[in-house]
Amino acid sequence: MRALRDEHIISILESAPLAEIGEGEMATVRAHIDTCRECWRAYEAAQISASLLRARVAEASEPPPFFQTRVLAALRERRASDEASALGRLWKAAGALVSSMAATVAALAVLTVFAPGPQPATRTQQEDRVVASALNSYSAEEVLFDQGEAP
Repeated sequence: MRALRDEHIISILESAPLAEIGEGEMATVRAHIDTCRECWRAYEAAQISASLLRARVAEASEPPPFFQTRVLAALRERRASDEASALGRLWKAAGALVSSMAATVAALAVLTVFAPGPQPATRTQQEDRVVASALNSYSAEEVLFDQGEAP
């Protein structure tokens, strides 16, 4: 046991919780608080703090009514707002692309409906002969077997 006539016990009280201070140090504390008013107040404060902490730990605290319901509702609301904000970010990223694609489709639809159709091409005399010969075509058999008949 060390003598603490000139030293105070506050360092002992601050080093560990009051319940964990060893018997030798507690004997030193008790001997010192008999002679030192300041250390006696520190010891009393440590005892009050320890008893308040024990009382608070022993208290059973129940959550308020509908606590779980409110927490789950808040989680659902946050998840819904996160999904909505994700959709908004997606639209911002792809909005220009989708808008330009819609404009292109609309322009093509207008051109398809209102553009003039293909004009009939004028045929040359050569093409007219080819068409006429195709219409009056003879097979080799007709020419060989039907030589006397004229078309």
